[in-house]
Amino acid sequence: MSEAPWYFENFAAGQTFTSQGRTILDADIAGFAAWSWDTNPVHTDAELMASSRFGQRIAHGLLGMSVAMGLTSRIGVFETCSIALLGVEDWRFLAPVLVGDTLSCRVEILGARLTSSGESGILDRRFTLLNQRNETVQTGRIGLLVAVSPR
Repeated sequence: MSEAPWYFENFAAGQTFTSQGRTILDADIAGFAAWSWDTNPVHTDAELMASSRFGQRIAHGLLGMSVAMGLTSRIGVFETCSIALLGVEDWRFLAPVLVGDTLSCRVEILGARLTSSGESGILDRRFTLLNQRNETVQTGRIGLLVAVSPR
């Protein structure tokens, strides 16, 4: 985790940050199903999914996206400057996330620009969620409105 606060001025296109890993547990999938009310059998029926193409239940796609956001917050560079998420674009679910997978998230700054007021900036970020085999399981862009350094 970064010790000094980060602001808009600290970011530039081409910077890449990588999170620590986090192993997906059965409890993560069950908990996500419970609070989201998404009880689709691909997530909740072990018997049915044992004979599926994946051989077991798979995590919810949005669970993967949520984990990517959480892992990114652990990096420590966006926490001090974040104002608001601006949107999710071109998010792709490329491979299943399974119980026991250890995920990490790579965040690349694609662009950084000041808003017209000059009081904040916009970061265009590419998220790449990777499993323990360094395979991309999800990817997409998430824009972030960030604070400029105090004057």
